[in-house]
Amino acid sequence: MNRRFLLAVAGWLVAAGAATATGLAAVHVIGPGITGPVGEVVSEAAVARSLAAAPPPATAVPTGVPGPPTRPGAGPTDDPNSDRVMSTPGGTVVARCLEGEVLLVSWAPAQGYGIKEVDREPDAHVQVTFEGVAGQVEVDLSCVAGRPAASWD
Repeated sequence: MNRRFLLAVAGWLVAAGAATATGLAAVHVIGPGITGPVGEVVSEAAVARSLAAAPPPATAVPTGVPGPPTRPGAGPTDDPNSDRVMSTPGGTVVARCLEGEVLLVSWAPAQGYGIKEVDREPDAHVQVTFEGVAGQVEVDLSCVAGRPAASWD
């Protein structure tokens, strides 16, 4: 019985050692894929390359009521800086006016809401519907004086 007990303990130790070695080897092989480059030293040249390749930071766009053009004849253009961010109870919508039609640039639901329906094609009137536990919010967008305008219920 004493010999059986020693063989059982030895078997358990060998199995535990093999399992530990296998686990360590697996983590070593795929470690960077699951843990990321922890503690990795980055050279100054690598930082410069990363910064040069990064897109420029987004600029904030005012969401106030649009005023009249600043000079005679000035009006909306196809400039992407003419995007307007509009916040609603159901989420946020970014739109722009192009040739009298409103174009949805992006939309994001607020916390607790999801996207139910989106009119993706430019048109005189487009709609985004957010749905959540508090109900449904339909955002209607159109161009007013060459600027995106939104109403919702």
